Amino acid sequence: MKFTSILSLAAVAQSASAHYIWTTLVAGGTTTNAAIRQPISNSPVESATSNNLRCNVSPGAATQTVSVAAGSSVTFKLDNTLYHQGPAAIYLGKAPGSVASWDGSGSNWFKIAEWGATFNPFKFTSEGLSQLSTTIPSNTPSGEYLLRIEQVGLHVAGAPQWYISCAQINVTGGGSGNPAKVSIPGYVSASDPGLTVNIYYPIPTSYRVPGPSVWRG
Repeated sequence: MKFTSILSLAAVAQSASAHYIWTTLVAGGTTTNAAIRQPISNSPVESATSNNLRCNVSPGAATQTVSVAAGSSVTFKLDNTLYHQGPAAIYLGKAPGSVASWDGSGSNWFKIAEWGATFNPFKFTSEGLSQLSTTIPSNTPSGEYLLRIEQVGLHVAGAPQWYISCAQINVTGGGSGNPAKVSIPGYVSASDPGLTVNIYYPIPTSYRVPGPSVWRG
């Protein structure tokens, strides 16, 4: 019994150490923590219907909104490396007014990047990385946005774990694109095969990242 308890505690400690936070944004020639609504802990969100899926659990207020030219790159950096296997994605959410006062509610979100899986051998492409980068589509309308990153840990079958951060940006020099938009929560279902999959057995031979298709402008 004692030996089993020690093993259980070790497993919990290992799991906790594998948690992470997206702490840093690189955009518009700026590297900053101040533009990110910093999560209060490195614990994941675990419900597909929770409002916390927007920007994590009661994150701190960002004190900066970074200007980013449409067509330029943005990068999120971690305080760790991506240990848990699972997909990742970056979304933009158009604020109806000032992004600093927007909570992410409403059908204002669209996906601009995703990281899925490769096969033979099966592996998620974001695993082991410490940062993820993409480009703001050049046809993105100008204005203030929440730039949201998520990575979904699928190491426990049927119990996905979302690791999320939001940054405040102001897109400049944009275009007239009109991507289809979704709400968060509501953009994924708990029964989505990309969330319920057992990644260990049988080993997947195909995989679709949950959520809408990527809009590339």
